[in-house]
Amino acid sequence: MNDVMDHIAILVKARYPLIQLITHEEARVERALDKLAAREALGLWKWSTTQGLRGPQGGVEGTGSLLAALGQLSRQKEPGIFVLFDPHPFLDDPMVVRALRELGRGAGPRRQALLMVGESSAIPPELEKEVVLLDVPFPNREEVARILAVLLKSQGLSVPTERFDRFVRGSLGLTEAEIKRLYARILLAGGRFDDADLAALVQEKRQSIRRNRYLEFWESGGSIGDVGGMDSLKRWLEQRRAGFTTKAREFGLPEPRGIFLLGVQGCGKSLMAKAVADLWQLPLLRLDVAALFQSNSNEEQSLRQTMRIAESLSPAVLWIDEIEKGFGNRDGNSGDAFGSFLTWMQEKQKPVFVVATANEVRSLPPELLRKGRFDEIFFVDLPNVHERLSILEIHLRRRGRDADRFDLTQTAEESERFSGAELEQVVVSALFQAFAEARELEEADLLDATREMIPLAVTMDDHLKDLREWARPRARRASLERRRIDFFEDFEEAG
Repeated sequence: MNDVMDHIAILVKARYPLIQLITHEEARVERALDKLAAREALGLWKWSTTQGLRGPQGGVEGTGSLLAALGQLSRQKEPGIFVLFDPHPFLDDPMVVRALRELGRGAGPRRQALLMVGESSAIPPELEKEVVLLDVPFPNREEVARILAVLLKSQGLSVPTERFDRFVRGSLGLTEAEIKRLYARILLAGGRFDDADLAALVQEKRQSIRRNRYLEFWESGGSIGDVGGMDSLKRWLEQRRAGFTTKAREFGLPEPRGIFLLGVQGCGKSLMAKAVADLWQLPLLRLDVAALFQSNSNEEQSLRQTMRIAESLSPAVLWIDEIEKGFGNRDGNSGDAFGSFLTWMQEKQKPVFVVATANEVRSLPPELLRKGRFDEIFFVDLPNVHERLSILEIHLRRRGRDADRFDLTQTAEESERFSGAELEQVVVSALFQAFAEARELEEADLLDATREMIPLAVTMDDHLKDLREWARPRARRASLERRRIDFFEDFEEAG
């Protein structure tokens, strides 16, 4: 919050007359503006539709309407900050827009600034070039730590440093009011901010993020051990595991920005996205980009709010599944929301690692895949025989079977062109067969299930060929080139 207030102070000195603050935290912003006005020796005027205009000397009668309040403010000659709370419903009035433009024209030279505070980013076209938009971030680590420290001191509680830090990290992404309500609930329930109370924090965060229709908080994703194959991608991720640390900055490394996973349906792209968060021990957020761009609401406003939440939880992993459903057949000029997303991807300052997945890429605008948006584009192909063997073993173990009891070589060889999801169904179908006959699973069940299934790659052969053709010069393979490995293995055996 201090950074935002310092920015406002500079804008006032630089004679920027119209500023819009996007926030859900009106009370927190109001307190900060009170301090800013006192620090900069500026008069402070506040308006709301319920209380009218209030200045340093108290309320002003007859200023319940925004137009009347703007008329009163236009007569002020002293330096000051004019704060309008929720003025957006009245910005459809041409008289209000004209009054704002005239007020702004004279405010700058008098070291005055008019601040519009609210959740909406809707600006009339007449004011678009004159208004500076500022997003008010959620409380950062220092602010949350201060809130918790004051509360613990008032209650005479002592919390170990490591657990204190866990509560602070877990509270990021919540508003100040949500944080205070959560901490009060923990105390009223007899909690002492121990490990058991962390569950309440996770639930509160889940509820808070759920209020955003397009963002979902995943308490846990998949494990990297649940992903068969993709050794090249795994090695790439392992190399960047410490990429968000201070040590990496001191070494001269930039923070990892994101990866784009393109490939065949059912080959583990979404599972890998979840596994990244587990490997790097970061919070996982899933953005429903299709719902965002198909809604009737203000796309840009919704996207800005969503990105603010993601950044408040940083460092974090933001998973955008099937990105083509939201961005397909768009271009950089097709909408403010899409343009804002491209700008955010290119210039984001907070460590939010984006993992985007897609089954189809040709409908995506080239601007999205340009270098600088993502660190790397990986193509996830159908698993080779070695990877199919690994995937079968993983799914057997997940269902309580000792994979070493089975000779899976023939099943792996006969399941050519099967995706990872289809190999999982081979194991499931085989188990159902054994269960129906009241006996334990056998290798023959796996072979039978393989021979009965027709993989999707067979029916979508042309699509798969086109996808591989597009990816060959443009994307890095997620799997190691097994033909070269097999050659050297065979060479060593022959030697």
